[in-house]
Amino acid sequence: MDAEASNAEVCVVPAETQPVFVCRDIRYAYLERFLALDGVSLAVRPGEKVALLGANGCGKSTLLKILDGLLFPDSGTFEAFGQPVTEEALEDEQFSMGFRSRVGFIFQNSDAQVFSPTVREEIAFGPLQMGMAPKRAEKRVRDVMQMLGIAHLADRAPFQLSGGEKKRVAIASVLVMNPEVLLFDEPTAALDPRTQQWLMELIVELNHAGKTIVLATHDLDVLDVIADRCIVLSEEHRVVAEGTPREILADRSLLLAVNLVHEHAHDHGARRHEHEHHPSHHAGIGASPQEAAP
Repeated sequence: MDAEASNAEVCVVPAETQPVFVCRDIRYAYLERFLALDGVSLAVRPGEKVALLGANGCGKSTLLKILDGLLFPDSGTFEAFGQPVTEEALEDEQFSMGFRSRVGFIFQNSDAQVFSPTVREEIAFGPLQMGMAPKRAEKRVRDVMQMLGIAHLADRAPFQLSGGEKKRVAIASVLVMNPEVLLFDEPTAALDPRTQQWLMELIVELNHAGKTIVLATHDLDVLDVIADRCIVLSEEHRVVAEGTPREILADRSLLLAVNLVHEHAHDHGARRHEHEHHPSHHAGIGASPQEAAP
């Protein structure tokens, strides 16, 4: 076959159109006994805001941990950025550093995420562990603290902070790495209304700046702000539906079946939150690592 004919048959998919994550028939059980995911398949495309929606115990948090390389499927496959992610692959230092720098996870409980003596050290931990030069890490930390309005907390101990302040520090410790994908586990849980609103606006701004967002939630009230696609998991730990927030919220029989509403609740419908997006006023959101830390 000549070169021209060969080239005509080659179809190269542009990198930006390839899924960020692909899960195929993933099954996972804790202690090989307690089923958490049963044949879950999904794909996440660059720039999406995807909500993993379901009742407590359906497997949302487990799935997020697999997407972050903290757990590994008992069967099925998980690919990130076109590469298989396995326990063996993450033992390779170069692969692990590449993956860890591109994916950030904000846990539901900030106390499980913050552990350093001061806020400044907490935020600097990731960049320094990844081998970033101290001066560059210091600038990155300063920028992200300013961006999230926590510069005045720099020398405070994280355990002394309020719940909302801890959440900001936990987010800062992830954003300082400037990851491409942000994973949020129940982002609005246990937050006061003002912090909830701040966090929803931040998620929208980060997405507008190019970040891919995947979040686990059972909070229907914020769904149409923080997601543009929903993947619904049942209490049998399977994907049972997929659609826009409006489509999912309008399907009352689905919400009843997956235990997200009860039969005597008022019809949730597809209530829209009025949310006018303004260009990001947070300096550094979405900046490349070079722009964020020259």
